[in-house]
Amino acid sequence: MNADKINTLSNELHHALVTRSPVPPLSGRGLALDVNDAYRIQQGFIAHRLAAGDRITGKKIGVTSEAVQQMLDVHQPDFGILLRSMQYAAGQPIPADTLIQPRAEGEIAFFLRRDLRGPAVTRDDVLDATEAVAACFEIVDSRIRDWRIRIEDTVADNASCGVYVLGGERVSPHALDLGACAMTLEKNGECVATGLGSAALGHPADAVAWLANTLGSFGIPLLAGETILSGSLAALIPVQAGDRLSMHITGIGGCTAVFC
Repeated sequence: MNADKINTLSNELHHALVTRSPVPPLSGRGLALDVNDAYRIQQGFIAHRLAAGDRITGKKIGVTSEAVQQMLDVHQPDFGILLRSMQYAAGQPIPADTLIQPRAEGEIAFFLRRDLRGPAVTRDDVLDATEAVAACFEIVDSRIRDWRIRIEDTVADNASCGVYVLGGERVSPHALDLGACAMTLEKNGECVATGLGSAALGHPADAVAWLANTLGSFGIPLLAGETILSGSLAALIPVQAGDRLSMHITGIGGCTAVFC
């Protein structure tokens, strides 16, 4: 795909973000769009936000769990960039009207103390490079109308990133079996989802290794000091103004997200 078309589609997605007006799927336009093209569109999309003064705080992997893959009919993981403007403190009200069609994911966040550069990054490499892990919410939000996405759409749309919320507790990744950690997620006081760390590609550190190796093929490392979101542990939960979410992951801690 030529540079002019890449630029046009990046601009279209950025306009959708700013105006909160979703656009038709890019993959249904006869463009012969592939994942490499989609990543170039993502780069342009992010460039708009960096030019406005935002900054990169980390990376994310998405569509890792079978429940999410079935819900979205996307059957491989995606990847995206986290920005400072996306981060909210636990319990800090998130204005729902700044999002289009938000859905919440309960995840395990990794805080890196050392760079990870693919290819050939392993689970052990990830654990050794990680300072701590925490419970977190990612609030995904597609700029593609009605979530009618293929892998090319979600990659172009920065892996459907919306905002994210980090829990306050930090634990060493060596202190527990991350794959066996159990998550319970409540919405407005009612349990709406449960899951295990193993939902994220078998083990959350394997998910981060996949991300490091995939981004490595584009020449992009995971950097010391970055936050890495390792993927949802259960199905996506729709949210709206007035909702309050809380979640707890055994051995790691909890997190809350409030929408106004």
